[in-house]
Amino acid sequence: MRYIDEFRSPGLLRGQLEMIEEMGSNISIMEVCGTHTMAISRSGLRPLLAPRVELVSGPGCPVCVTAADDIARAIAFAGLEGVVLTTFGDMMRVPGPRGTLSEANSRGASVRVVYSPLEALRMAAESAHTRVVFLGVGFETTAPAVAASLVQARRKGIDNFFVLSLHKLVPPALRALLEMEGFSIDAFLLPGHVSAVLGSQAYSFLSEDYGIPSVIAGFEASDILRSIYVLMRMREEGAAVEIEYSRAVRPEGNRKAREVMESVFEPVDAEWRGLGTIPASGLALRDEFRDHDAGAWEVELPATARDTGCRCGDILCGRIKPMQCPLFARSCTPENAVGPCMVSTEGTCASYYLYDYREGERLDG
Repeated sequence: MRYIDEFRSPGLLRGQLEMIEEMGSNISIMEVCGTHTMAISRSGLRPLLAPRVELVSGPGCPVCVTAADDIARAIAFAGLEGVVLTTFGDMMRVPGPRGTLSEANSRGASVRVVYSPLEALRMAAESAHTRVVFLGVGFETTAPAVAASLVQARRKGIDNFFVLSLHKLVPPALRALLEMEGFSIDAFLLPGHVSAVLGSQAYSFLSEDYGIPSVIAGFEASDILRSIYVLMRMREEGAAVEIEYSRAVRPEGNRKAREVMESVFEPVDAEWRGLGTIPASGLALRDEFRDHDAGAWEVELPATARDTGCRCGDILCGRIKPMQCPLFARSCTPENAVGPCMVSTEGTCASYYLYDYREGERLDG
């Protein structure tokens, strides 16, 4: 298929749904990508596939998995004299122990929304007496661009550009989920964007060590339905890692992107919201780039965040669905979000609220 209309053909989608319905067994699948979660909800696939296919949302939203203490640290940086914290717009409303970046900005802290790390680098080049910190949030998808900005800063001698690296790596998180007590799914729908960088080979441990079928899927409803069919077939024929999103993903991934990422960053243990500390699942700047590492700065942090009743951590691990959180659609809505899963445009709670939830329906199950 070459054009978008072909991916959205009603006849194609109807045929794919019939093929899935004809499969004899039921299956639970975790989609490990916030964009997939949004695509599934927007296309209305959950009710169409139930009860034969249960779709469980995983920790695939980079904003949502950022720990509350890391939000507090970013806010502390924004309050330092002579510092401007730059970030993507999604991070502005994520709550931490000292509120959100947006609230800190209104109290006098210096926070600016940028569209890329290169925009932050340009700000640093134009403001030689200001320390510009870029908040590096995201998975393998965004880390190469941040790494490239640091390489460029080094080459141009821009020494007032810094990165607070909160990047996360997807494969260690998948292994942590599979090792988690009580975690039980039959297959993974793997992220397309992350896999364009990583390639399929990075996930071989899923089938080899755990016998879990996995498919790297694109973001059209037909991509997702085709992937689900392949996953159901694998349960009968044997687990493997397949690429459905072949128009963007290769088995070896994007070697240039990985090279620049690996030249600047090295794996470190990282804190994930809901999953705790996962070994070698984050990225820290290598010693050669230590002069640009805002993570080495010491700032005063508040005490641990108070318990708000938010269940985002359980939702990210697939323990509960968003409607089972006592705050969902009551005190927590996109306009007044209590947790990051309701804030982010890729958040599971925001996705369910916008597309799956109907006002007045039962919320506790």
